[in-house]
Order: sequence, then C-alpha cells, then structure tokens
Amino acid sequence: MKVGIVGLPRSGKTTVFAALCGQTPDPGLPPGKMSLGTVRVQDERLRRLYALFPPAKLIFAEVVFADIAGAAGKKGVDRGTLTAMKELDAFAQVLRGFPDETGAAPDPLRELRDLEAETILADLDVVERKVARLAKGEKPGFPTEKEVLGRLKDALDAGTPARRAGLTAEQIRNLSGYAFLSLKPVLYVLNVPEAAVREPPPAALVGEAEARQAGLMVLSGEVEKQIAELDESSAKDFLADLGLTESAAQRFTAAAYALMDLVSFFTVGDDEVRAWTIRRGTEAVLAAGKIHTDLEKGFIRAEVIRHEDLLELGTEAKCREAGKLRVEGKTYVVQDGDILHIRFSK
Repeated sequence: MKVGIVGLPRSGKTTVFAALCGQTPDPGLPPGKMSLGTVRVQDERLRRLYALFPPAKLIFAEVVFADIAGAAGKKGVDRGTLTAMKELDAFAQVLRGFPDETGAAPDPLRELRDLEAETILADLDVVERKVARLAKGEKPGFPTEKEVLGRLKDALDAGTPARRAGLTAEQIRNLSGYAFLSLKPVLYVLNVPEAAVREPPPAALVGEAEARQAGLMVLSGEVEKQIAELDESSAKDFLADLGLTESAAQRFTAAAYALMDLVSFFTVGDDEVRAWTIRRGTEAVLAAGKIHTDLEKGFIRAEVIRHEDLLELGTEAKCREAGKLRVEGKTYVVQDGDILHIRFSK
C-alpha cells in the first residue's frame, strides 16, 4: 500500500512526511519524482503471537508513504505531481492550519477544494479524450464502458469527484486501469501549531470531510518531526505531555487502514510470524496470492485459526484438538485476525 503525502505549497507536507518516516526527502529530486518512506504497522496481536514462536522472525505489515517533489515557485499543484499521484493507492492531503510566513491566516477549506478541483480537471481530461475515441469507433474495454464514462463525465463536469459519482464496486474495478485521481481515497491532515494539537478541527472542515466520506486527523508536523527523532522512552513522555498516546505514524497507519477498508491476517511458524494486508472481503485464494503466487495457483484449501484461539490454547495442535481449526475453500472470506496455513499443490 502506497499513500501519497500531498498538499499545496507551504502546507507542511514534507515536514509531515519526515515526521512519519523519520527521514528527510531528497531536496535534489526533480519535479514529479518521489521520496519513499516505510512505516511498520504496529499490531499488538502480532507481538503476542510472536511470543509463542521464539526465535522466529517478527515481520510487521508496512505502509509506504510518498512525498512528491513539486516544481519550484508553483502556487498550485504542477502537472508532474498530478501524473505521479496516479501511482498511489490513496492520498493524505496536508492542510495548512498555521499562519504563513506573511502572517496570513490559514484557509484549509480553500486548500481542500483547490486540490480536489485539480484532480477533477485531470480526470475530466482523461475521460473526455477516451469518450471521443469511443465515439470514433474504438472498441470499449468492457461492455458498459461508454455508459460508465458518460456518467462519470457528467459528475466531473458538475465538480463532483469520481469517488462520489455513485459507481458500483464492479464499475470501479473496471475503471482501475485509468487510475483516476478523484476516485482514490483521501485522508485530510490538518497541520497545526503545537498549541492547537489538543483542539478539535473546525466544524466546517469536519463537515466537508464527512460529506466527502474522507478521513480527518489533526497533528503538528513540526512537533511530530521532533518526536520521531527521540528514543522510545523520551517520545512516549513527549506524547503524554501533549495528551497523546500514539505517534503520528501509528495514528496515520490506523487511519489509512480504516480509509481503505484494510484488514490483516497472519501466518505463524518457527521460521517467522508475519502480518499481511488485504482489503476487507478478500477470498482465501487471493489472500494466498499475497503470500506467494504459487500458493494462489495451486490452492487446495486454507486451514484457519482465529488468533484469539491460538493465544488462548498455545499451540496449533491444541487448537485442532479443540475444534478451533477450520478447513476452508477458495471462496472463504478472510477475516481480520485470521491465522492462515495454505495447503497447495506444486
């Protein structure tokens, strides 16, 4: 999963990236290129499972964050940034919640609407060109492509992002190859001064986020960057002084999971204890493919144990004896917290 830290110039997006990933983006990157940082998804369930299998390797799920280098002197979002954003799975838009260098008051609502308008215009350009080609006789990529693109064009013309165009899950899957920007999930991040960290976000901003079915969180990029540079004990004390219990990275990954409707399943053994990330509703055969493509191709069955049962009983053998190990087929929908062992033919 790759989440882009995006925002208008001087919103503090690069500072937020540094706070999340504990690294400073390369200042020499040309416009449109990305700095990438990886954050482990802290999961207490995985830590407890690991205690049953020492000295196995402990491997957390990960979220990759991207900071896209913008064009110098550009007031809005440049074309290179918009193109690079197509590679991302979701966006975290940083909104300025502090006075700028001139003392001008922040206007996060305007920033939110401005970037959304940029993504809508970029998508509309793609749709109009495709609709024109279909009108000239180009073969549709799927049976209802003309109809769906026409409906999407109407929504974009009206200033409505693709994610709010009322598309079905099947239609969204059919359109995945277009990488429409306004179809991707969005998390809004209000970047505020330290003194405002404990304050709730403005009601109008909350309303805008809810209307867009988007996430919203408040943080201070400068403060979180300082915290990221501390040792674990000092960081906890600093967070406690701010009235927080988790770092920005932990809050961000939790918000990203919720935003994209992601869940985790686990694989355990004497060699490694590992978390894997999938979308909610994923079937067992596709979850097997996350582990290795050979497991998906040769899938026979999945042996499933709930992590609570393994933690309670202590071993897979005891889970089997107690009837807590189930055998499931390809279409079983993997649940958050399942432990899977895939049987497959080579």
